[in-house]
Amino acid sequence: MLNFMNQDHTLLHSLASARIKNPNRLNKSKRKFANQAKVGMISNAALLNLYQAELKHGKIKINPALENLLRKRKIRTLSGVAPVAVLTKPFPCPGKCIFCPTEKSMPKSYLSNEPAVMRAMSLGFDPFKQVSQRLKALETNGHATDKVELIIMGGTWSCLPHAYQRNFIKRCFDACNGVVSSDLTHAQTRNERAKHRIVALTVETRPDYINEAEVKRWREYGATKVELGVQIIDDAILKFNQRGHGTEAVIRATKLLKHAGFKIAYHIMPNLPQSTPAKDLKCFKKLFSDKNFQPDMLKIYPTVVTKNSKLFRLWKRGEFKPYSDKQLLNLLIKMKLAVPDRVRIIRLIRDIPEQSIEAGNLTSNLRQDLKRELARRGLRCSCIRCREAREDILGLNKAKLFVEKYQASGADEYFLQFTSPDKRKLFAFLRLRLPNKNETNFIPEIQNTAMIREVHTYGRLIPLKNKLRGIQHAGLGTRLTVKAEEFAQKAGFKKMAVIAGVGVRGYYKKLGYKKVGTYMAKNL
Repeated sequence: MLNFMNQDHTLLHSLASARIKNPNRLNKSKRKFANQAKVGMISNAALLNLYQAELKHGKIKINPALENLLRKRKIRTLSGVAPVAVLTKPFPCPGKCIFCPTEKSMPKSYLSNEPAVMRAMSLGFDPFKQVSQRLKALETNGHATDKVELIIMGGTWSCLPHAYQRNFIKRCFDACNGVVSSDLTHAQTRNERAKHRIVALTVETRPDYINEAEVKRWREYGATKVELGVQIIDDAILKFNQRGHGTEAVIRATKLLKHAGFKIAYHIMPNLPQSTPAKDLKCFKKLFSDKNFQPDMLKIYPTVVTKNSKLFRLWKRGEFKPYSDKQLLNLLIKMKLAVPDRVRIIRLIRDIPEQSIEAGNLTSNLRQDLKRELARRGLRCSCIRCREAREDILGLNKAKLFVEKYQASGADEYFLQFTSPDKRKLFAFLRLRLPNKNETNFIPEIQNTAMIREVHTYGRLIPLKNKLRGIQHAGLGTRLTVKAEEFAQKAGFKKMAVIAGVGVRGYYKKLGYKKVGTYMAKNL
């Protein structure tokens, strides 16, 4: 064993001194070393763990290029945060949607063979254990976990008992803090300086369960983003699918959440029973042409048939037919081309294993197929995810500020973004909301207050204390915040608030903001 460890050390220091900059050179060097030492190929994970240990003890100099090559699944943190998804335990759901899979002892709409569900089940749906395991896995694979985006899954969050909700979130904060607090408030205060800071917190629910009390409670939890199960904005189709609400519920929920500063992601389902590609596209385009909607993000989940759903029986009787692969591909291309550059397409399919799908899309890499087809046609998607700079900082010093103004749920919204001059590479952006001063806000502390709903800097997540060159440490977020303050002042606002995640409060304190209620606020 000692001999193997010595060989690992030898290989690591050899790789560090050789200045290897691409995967092919890395694999070639590893293979050459294995042949000479007459040992098996040493894994990247083992070398990364050794690199981190050597770095900690000062036995090796920091080597970002090598560290990046050894990191597993780099895409995980290339959006600037470390995503940690956790699942609530099974509870009854009020929904009777015909497309929704219903499996015994599972949260509604989730299947026991989905990867995230299998992880949660193995840990007894314990939030502390789920968060701890995900953080450990990310760190083992070489990812920084200073800035955590906590994503709470499990269906309709609003239907869970309030005591369970509060304790669930507290346990997530406890796991990030590495210590158990007496209550949620203390856990949040600790998290402001913790090793793993929760900078964003997402819950998912139905539009018809959003009300003022619910929104206020989520702010107390530290939530900053809500995923709404919209599916389609067509009342007849929603009724046939037994969704239990219409588009008015979507409009009302969107407005309440926007008034509170939340970021909003819509779940959209093309190919629902009674719909057509033409109807899907018409409704999709309306999301961005009608000021009552205007989501910030999207999850597009083409309808699939699973055995434990009412839709399965319709399909078996021949009363539902999924779109062909060609129909779906063409529809999704048109949908992607209709997305404004202020909107991010988070996902394009649900992570349902192929063996559980009876009919519908079976392509697991649909996003890649769409990208190739768009390129073949000479077209380009302008959504945020397709423009993220990630590791490409080339041209950062020539970044240009673009500002777009639009109407959304009774207010003026501004989307400020630093991009390359052609707007194809996105470095950072900010969402600013200037409410109607004549309208009373149900949250008193933000009455007549301009609101920063989101600030995001792209590029690989760089640890808070790390001064490496990168997009995250270039001051773009601060410049955007200052520019947003100027817009607010010009519009006559005397106060600015930020719906800041608990773990990012310290950043805004440095910019002159103070905690007011559940927000960070500043007099202009």
